[in-house]
Amino acid sequence: MDIKRFEFNYFGENTYIIWDPRSKEAAIIDPGMVNPEEVDEAEAFLADKSLELKYILLTHIHIDHTFGIDILKEKHNLKVYAHKGDAQLGLTRRQQAKMFHLPLELGPVDIDSFLDDGSTLRLGKEEIKVIHTPGHSMGGICFYVPASGFVLTGDTLFRGSIGRTDLPGGNQRQLILAIRSKLLTLPRETRVYPGHGPSSTIGEEAHSNPFL
Repeated sequence: MDIKRFEFNYFGENTYIIWDPRSKEAAIIDPGMVNPEEVDEAEAFLADKSLELKYILLTHIHIDHTFGIDILKEKHNLKVYAHKGDAQLGLTRRQQAKMFHLPLELGPVDIDSFLDDGSTLRLGKEEIKVIHTPGHSMGGICFYVPASGFVLTGDTLFRGSIGRTDLPGGNQRQLILAIRSKLLTLPRETRVYPGHGPSSTIGEEAHSNPFL
């Protein structure tokens, strides 16, 4: 599985496209494109690689990870996949924008297909495993691709840090427990691709992350 990272919007959010190089099937994770230029950047990459988007996958439904959903659904006729625990968050995007003083009128995000802990998806011959890691939000999930040795952690786990827990649905104790029991048990060489900032490895975070 190949992976491409983009940094989008006011929050420096990481949007990822992952794809199977043989079948050209692709998924976009946390589409944060907030303006036409960012949309064009993602679309140009898809066209250049001749990729066919199959899924919109959300690690959680805070607004910075969802700005590009509407245009993607319109352009590609895609479904949104996320955990049911964040369904309520999807209805509060307008309030979230006001919380951060953003002059945006955002409609709700409806989850078309619910993912649970242990759910699996496929791109080509590779499997994507869903890991429920609540704590940053109630429905926070990570996407683990064991054959390619990487995990997309959203705002659950960062290089040298963890997600904030002072937003609605946050719980620091729950978050640390989820990271320790479900992420740090992955192979140490597993690459960590977070929702903000640079990548890391499970081994590096297990050894040196001060929150863990």
